[in-house]
Amino acid sequence: MSHRKFEAPRHGSKGFLPKCRSKRHKGKAKAFPKDDPTKPVHLTCFMGYKAGMSHIVREVDRPGSKVNKKEIVEGVTIIETPPMVAVGVVGYIETPRGLRALKTIWAEHIGEECKRRFYKNWSQSKKKAFTKSCTKWADDLGKKEIEKELNQMKKYCTTIRVVVHTQMKILRRRQKKAHIMEVQLNGGSVADKVDFARNHFEKEVPVGAVFAQDEMIDIIGVTKGHGFKGVTSRWHTKKLPRKTHKGLRKVACIGAWHPSRIQFTVPRAGQKGYHHRTEVNKKIYRMGAGFAMKDGKLVKNNAATEYDLADKSINPMGGFPHYGEVKQDFILLKGCCIGPKKRVLTLRKSLFIHTKKRALEKINLKFIDTSSKFGHGRFQTPQDKAAFMGPLKKDRKE
Repeated sequence: MSHRKFEAPRHGSKGFLPKCRSKRHKGKAKAFPKDDPTKPVHLTCFMGYKAGMSHIVREVDRPGSKVNKKEIVEGVTIIETPPMVAVGVVGYIETPRGLRALKTIWAEHIGEECKRRFYKNWSQSKKKAFTKSCTKWADDLGKKEIEKELNQMKKYCTTIRVVVHTQMKILRRRQKKAHIMEVQLNGGSVADKVDFARNHFEKEVPVGAVFAQDEMIDIIGVTKGHGFKGVTSRWHTKKLPRKTHKGLRKVACIGAWHPSRIQFTVPRAGQKGYHHRTEVNKKIYRMGAGFAMKDGKLVKNNAATEYDLADKSINPMGGFPHYGEVKQDFILLKGCCIGPKKRVLTLRKSLFIHTKKRALEKINLKFIDTSSKFGHGRFQTPQDKAAFMGPLKKDRKE
């Protein structure tokens, strides 16, 4: 009978089994915050696209801590959040088996990017989606039916969710198909929620209407995929000694003779990454506005702090690697977040009320780094570079 020479805790968590590829590409909010009728009606989720990371300098306001009133450097993630468009409303009733959708009402005009989501091949399709349902809005009989359905929702439903989609046109990415999701409405009575949804049909909902500066939020998404990996990479098990026969990135013993099966707890090779995950308590360090025209000029000053002398935008020199430029609204989150660049992330309001000092700390940024993320960035803006380098050969006028 052999036994192990040294006892050791197991490698990897069993809480995340099975480690298989996610069924969905977009993060799904499986729970929404508890409804509070005393608050005004508001959305509980938003969608954004991960652009990349940078770092900031800020002064800590944490009495009693060693770093109180000292400057610290922290990594931040930039998530681009263009306004979303509300195109429908769904009412749910409670049954003994959980929620059941009672009625779904769609807006009159639904954008092409949203309709693309209902097709596998848009260019060869007949594009008939929603051509019949939108005729209801045209005649009086249809309008009466819509009013009747809205009233039914107000009477019977307990949960109201709006159907929203992202705007791919203004993102200027390769993908044209919008991401759609149902977002629960919280606050106010059911009638208020239905009216809120009805009034927001075909209108844009900015990220500022959902989240605020210094708020704690949750990120739901699918992690970066790494394909089929061995046990050393996938479970972080110890490598075997150098002279091991037939390879050393293995598990030495995968179980006893009896039971003559492999237990599920034994680390095995397989899929690593592209898992659906929820990450809680990410603090919003800044709600940034996108580029906007003001007095005939394009205003890009969305990353300057009161300590900055010149205007600067959030985009590092040369843009974000593998992403490009962030031109729409964005949010700055503390730390890293799941997924590769361009991945769609679901941002959700926190499920509980925060009372910790750490969560309620007011954030005052002193500096946001915009040096190039592609190599050793030395300059914050092209103006800095020009001032340091002087006139260059490539800028010479012929």
